[in-house]
Amino acid sequence: MFKHQHPYVPFIKQNTTKLIVGTLPPPRFSRGELLEKDVDFCYGSYYNSLWLFIDKINNLNLRYDNSKEAVEQRKQFLIDCKIGVCDIVESCEREKIDASDLGMKNIILRDIIGYLKQYSSIDTLLFTGGNSKNGPEYFFRKHLKDYKIKLDLVSNEIPRVHQFQLSDKSAPDETSLRTIKTVSLTSSSGAANISISKIPLYKQLKSKNPKFNTFDFRVMQYREFFKE
Repeated sequence: MFKHQHPYVPFIKQNTTKLIVGTLPPPRFSRGELLEKDVDFCYGSYYNSLWLFIDKINNLNLRYDNSKEAVEQRKQFLIDCKIGVCDIVESCEREKIDASDLGMKNIILRDIIGYLKQYSSIDTLLFTGGNSKNGPEYFFRKHLKDYKIKLDLVSNEIPRVHQFQLSDKSAPDETSLRTIKTVSLTSSSGAANISISKIPLYKQLKSKNPKFNTFDFRVMQYREFFKE
């Protein structure tokens, strides 16, 4: 059994307003066995396209390699846009050493609610996946039950939007409630391409423009949340 420990601490600043929430980077990041085009940072996998989408949206001309410059480019973008990263899984165990969410066992979650209370500027959580088993929204729903917090549907359109109320203990009377929005983005991994192809909006856009693809679809979806 392989213990898969998250290799990165949460990247959050005092003025962070949006928080990216995923699960875990592939095991090779925990083992220090990066590929040539991997970046040693959150979502740095060569096979995960999140930074490709962000790069396309903002024309950042990012590096895709193991250099410190590649890491600093990504950190600076997040700082400039007041975006943080805090994946919800701290560690898990795997029988097979791969990146499958379904392969995770004996899962230990991070205290996302605790981070939200610590960083009171955060008003939006960006899940890099929906409510499928062992996805970030799935785990977050379990996490909310520990705090007896209810997640309310705001919009059922893709990406689905929910919200919940969080007690703001930084307020003088400790009774103020803060509204946190959650957005379940279509996963940035290649495995999501099949599900995207079944989405009615994607089919409609594809029929109008045969060159429109799953990469374009996610760039269109992500633009609202990652535009500098």
